[in-house]
This record gives sequence, structure tokens and C-alpha cells, in this order.
Amino acid sequence: MVLKDYDFLSDSTEQTSTRFVTFITPGLKRFDLAILTTNRFYGKKLVTDMMFGRSAILGPDDLEEEGVLESAFRISEEEAAELAQFLTLVLGAVNFTD
Repeated sequence: MVLKDYDFLSDSTEQTSTRFVTFITPGLKRFDLAILTTNRFYGKKLVTDMMFGRSAILGPDDLEEEGVLESAFRISEEEAAELAQFLTLVLGAVNFTD
């Protein structure tokens, strides 16, 4: 099989901004996160837990949805609440772009 046999649905390159942050919550849970800002996700950010290789595309509205952080990062409800407190400061308002 050669590359011409592939049917690409999308292939683009853009400049992004990545914030790397490591912190320990009051409940003593450690997070090593990479937070990628791009125009790709309609103003949301790609949050990656580098310790466990789990990622989610998140905006402030996702932090209000029950179970989103628990499911995406496989963490407890308490850990998710602490992570949400931090992400509330980081994610900001969603800005829609083309």
C-alpha cells in the first residue's frame, strides 16, 4: 500500500501555543498537564495528562458537565473537582473562529 491509496479528510499545520504545568492539588493528587491552544477546536483547548497519556478537548462549558473530567482522565469525583478549579482559571471563555 502506498500513500496515494489513503483518503485524507484533513491535513493542516498551524502555529500553536502550549502551556506545561505540574501541580499538586489540596487532596495531594499530582497533575502534569500540557494545555494546547489552537484555532482547531472552536475556541476550546486540548488538555493532555502527560503522566497517563489521556487527552480531552475542553472549554469552560465542559467543566460544568457532570462526569466529563472523571471520564476523560479516569479520576475520582473529588480529583475532578480539584482539577476543574484549576482549569476554570486556564480555559477562559470560548472564542469561535473559522
